[in-house]
Amino acid sequence: MTLAKICGLKTPEALDAALGAGAAFVGAVTFPRSPRHIEPLHAATLYERARGRAKVVSLLVDPDDALVTEIALILKPDLIQLHGHETPERVAEVRRLSGAGIIKALPVSTPADLDAAAAYAPAVGHLMFDARPPEGSALPGGVGARFDWTMLQGRTFDRPWFLAGGLTPDNVGEAIRLTGAPLVDVSSGVESEPGVKDPALIAAFMAAVDAASPRQGRTK
Repeated sequence: MTLAKICGLKTPEALDAALGAGAAFVGAVTFPRSPRHIEPLHAATLYERARGRAKVVSLLVDPDDALVTEIALILKPDLIQLHGHETPERVAEVRRLSGAGIIKALPVSTPADLDAAAAYAPAVGHLMFDARPPEGSALPGGVGARFDWTMLQGRTFDRPWFLAGGLTPDNVGEAIRLTGAPLVDVSSGVESEPGVKDPALIAAFMAAVDAASPRQGRTK
């Protein structure tokens, strides 16, 4: 059974589309360089409608203590997704400061990149394998890049993991079948333009996830 996270939601319409389609995780990006950036106070107001319906995830990139504390106090996320160059020690510190569960995103371009997961497992609840951004990219993810999914075949990890990077309604079924991913994450793949979520694409993505991994008893 594969569950999905829709990331970078910043309007009521987009969030409602994700919740209505059955996303298990919904993500707020607080990173000013991203077209999906949302301020903590705005996110707290918007994501209140998701409480009890999906896990609220705050995506941060190399956050300082002040931002971690602000997010924890204002947004109160179920999970913080760390998408920068955080070390295992820093990840553990963010977990302690915030009291939230942690998803650590790791950039992948070669099989050796997957080996880095072992060092993070003690400090996180979830791992995420995302495509390494193109050289010179200003963003650590959400750029539509993908990696060779066959690298994940036969691999096991100490924590539940998300597959991310270049997923779309057209290819997520193949990705799930190839990798056996228990969790998938999408952002740019359900947008009509950078930062603008398309409810129809969100619905199509979730339908494709369901078709590849039927989820008994899911209600909308």
